[in-house]
Amino acid sequence: MVGELERPLVSNDVDLAQDQSNDLTRNYDLEGECHLNAALLRPPRTEGLVHKQRLSSASRRLALGDSVVGDVSDPLDGILVGQTLKRRVVTEHLVELQKHGRPANQSQNLRFGTENDRPQESVPNTDAISDQRSCLSLQVVSGPSCGLHCSVLSTSTARLPLTLGRVPPSYLLLKDYEVSGKHAMITWNLNKLRWELVDMGSLNGTLLNSRPINHPDPGSRLWGDPVELASGDTITVGTTSNIYVHISSHNERLVPFGVGMTSDPMSLRRGGKKLPMEDVCYYHWPLPGIYQFGVFGICDGHGGVVAAKSASKILPEMVATILADSVKRERVVSEQDASDVLRDAFSQTEASMNNYYEGCTATLLLVWADADENFFAQCANVGDSACFINMDGKQIKMTEDHKVTSCSERLRIEGIGEPLKDGETRLCGLNLARMLGDKFVKQQDSRFSSEPYISQVVHLKKSSGAFALLASDGLWDVVSFKKAVQLVVQTRERHPSETENLAEKIAEVMLDEARTQRTKDNTSIIFIDFDSISTVSSCKVRP
Repeated sequence: MVGELERPLVSNDVDLAQDQSNDLTRNYDLEGECHLNAALLRPPRTEGLVHKQRLSSASRRLALGDSVVGDVSDPLDGILVGQTLKRRVVTEHLVELQKHGRPANQSQNLRFGTENDRPQESVPNTDAISDQRSCLSLQVVSGPSCGLHCSVLSTSTARLPLTLGRVPPSYLLLKDYEVSGKHAMITWNLNKLRWELVDMGSLNGTLLNSRPINHPDPGSRLWGDPVELASGDTITVGTTSNIYVHISSHNERLVPFGVGMTSDPMSLRRGGKKLPMEDVCYYHWPLPGIYQFGVFGICDGHGGVVAAKSASKILPEMVATILADSVKRERVVSEQDASDVLRDAFSQTEASMNNYYEGCTATLLLVWADADENFFAQCANVGDSACFINMDGKQIKMTEDHKVTSCSERLRIEGIGEPLKDGETRLCGLNLARMLGDKFVKQQDSRFSSEPYISQVVHLKKSSGAFALLASDGLWDVVSFKKAVQLVVQTRERHPSETENLAEKIAEVMLDEARTQRTKDNTSIIFIDFDSISTVSSCKVRP
């Protein structure tokens, strides 16, 4: 199988838009609250409203352990008894403040806290109240350019107005002969604070939710009147190209691509012994105060789940702290390489863990965007929780297997002068030679290591069908990379018009396949669909 995997080639374009202006909020793309059972973001103490714990990727502190209960869509959910809100517009602004707090500036207060963290008091910020920025995302869901997508902020004046058409310099370039060269235009109406669509005198007209918006005089080639766009609208240009519209406030901070995450302890081993759940999977997009970077990871524990929980908390915290240094962050973007960041994060995590008789695998995928709207991914791992990226139908292996029986580990161990004996498949009873934690056995045998394997960087091309799959060995014991790709393709074919929950469906399909193949180990899966629009929240942890 290894021979079938190809290393990444750097490509030149991606179709996800972002704004990296250096204003106070330093926003990237879609922003959103954090909705999870064990990963809460807290605003600083210097701000005022008393409120329930709400989740936010823009806060300085991320605490793991508390839980959120209730419907996050309820605008009054964050208000405690005793607060009197007399005007709806004020209510909405206050709720936004409660959700999002103020952006973090540097690393001193970046913290992925403890289960005992409590809500803080905050004072309304007039700058945040007056911030009216909005993000528009478009995805072509049918027609010759199906899969094409982009997003733009209302403050991105260099990219506005946004033109839809068949020829450059159209922002959304549709390869559809029924679409005019310059077919329609989307603008941000600053006076009315809304997105508006106008037909530019196209030959075949423009429909919004199946209703024509072009000029009433047919064949005149005159522009139509602007009409307001709303999230969930469908724009039809030509006769077959349908474009799905998603609109969000800049404070929503949703993940800008599809993410599905699921896990199952897979209840029984041979002999009927129940399996404790020792996997932890998580993602954080964006990292607090570092809006163009996010992490996705899986830790598979052995000897218990404590080490996996510890690593899944500390490792993203270390990445966030390192990247809070603007020099290091800008070096990653300019050099298109985060090897040093990942290596240092693993080293600092190992040093911070106090797990002597428990350990875990750790696979972490770092994803970031540059100023030219390109997405990149790089992975680091110890152990046997694997990750691969599929792009243009080619599988790119992002991890290395660190079982004692693997060729790479045998060569590494031989290189330090203590080769394994013939038939030796374990060290101190463990089948892994690299892990985080397990301090006791590392003191007994120098052949153990916490040094991660670092992958090459993958430039995620637009409209390439790119996706990443991370999973613990419960999946890989029974499903090959090739089979996983087939399952993804089949699920996409069954749901061709799915725009919101496809990544979640694919993750569940993978888990069902592991059950069908009767895997005998805990199974955790993260599926990242770089070619879809997401509605998932900005961070999540699942034990």
